[in-house]
Amino acid sequence: MMKIIAVTACPAGVAHTYMAKKALEDAAAKLGHTIKVEAQGAFGIENEITQKEVADADVVILAVAVGIAKTERFKGKLTVNIPINTAIKSPENLIKKIEEKFNALE
Repeated sequence: MMKIIAVTACPAGVAHTYMAKKALEDAAAKLGHTIKVEAQGAFGIENEITQKEVADADVVILAVAVGIAKTERFKGKLTVNIPINTAIKSPENLIKKIEEKFNALE
């Protein structure tokens, strides 16, 4: 089981941000991983990831189509940068690929 944290953000900060958030949450749960997804959008930062959650995380997923705030907190963590549409269209495949990379590092 991996502990995943993620940030989603799209240019408008509304639809795609939350579609990606939901898709990642559903896929992680289905595959037996824990995940916390922070949304950065029209309403600011929602469900903000704490420093403890960053420290405890195995991997960071940045599913973004725009620049995001507070990226420095992820320094030194295994980070996967993907287009937001990847998180929406194939979140399970994404997490499976991350599992393979993570398991290869162990």
